[in-house]
Amino acid sequence: MIHEILERIGLFIMWFEQATGYLGLVLLMGIESACIPLPSEVIMPFAGTLVLAGKMNLFLAALAGAIGCNVGSVVAYEIGAKWGRAGVERYGRYVLLSHHDLELADRWFARRGEITVFVARLLPVIRTFIALPAGIARMPRVRFHVYTFLGSFPWCLGLAWAGVKLGENWDKTLKPLFHKADAVLAVLIVIALVWFVRGRLRRRSSSVAAL
Repeated sequence: MIHEILERIGLFIMWFEQATGYLGLVLLMGIESACIPLPSEVIMPFAGTLVLAGKMNLFLAALAGAIGCNVGSVVAYEIGAKWGRAGVERYGRYVLLSHHDLELADRWFARRGEITVFVARLLPVIRTFIALPAGIARMPRVRFHVYTFLGSFPWCLGLAWAGVKLGENWDKTLKPLFHKADAVLAVLIVIALVWFVRGRLRRRSSSVAAL
């Protein structure tokens, strides 16, 4: 069932890119960066197959993909900046977040926001959602978009290049590697969440005991 859904999504992405060209790449990558998990690991390699067929230019395809990342990030960033902080302050206790956590995020993005956004744009899964916490922390917009582009361009270029080199062998070669990388990253995220929840529960228990 899931395999069929993914296959249909892949076929739709291929058709859409063929029909709309670079503008379609901007739109598809924009959707991914707006916190909607439409995988760039599928979008950009398909663009590479169009490069191989002579219908696209490799660097223009990567440029379109990176621009799409910036466009989609505007949506997620502004949602985080406008409603994210108020949401955390109002409902954060239900997901173990506090005003103190907001202050930590503010300081983190003030000091290390550039490298955080740059590296996040080079990682599967995380790259889709990084704009939201950056918006909540209100990282300066220009700086955020500069490093979003700098991190997104090599990611898009690498995936498109892989599509060129592998062509029809994508399903047999690189795609399984991405699935393994996503699985490893998912395990790390679960471990981090367990550590986070455990720490927050301990801190809350300590606070109650102190009262």
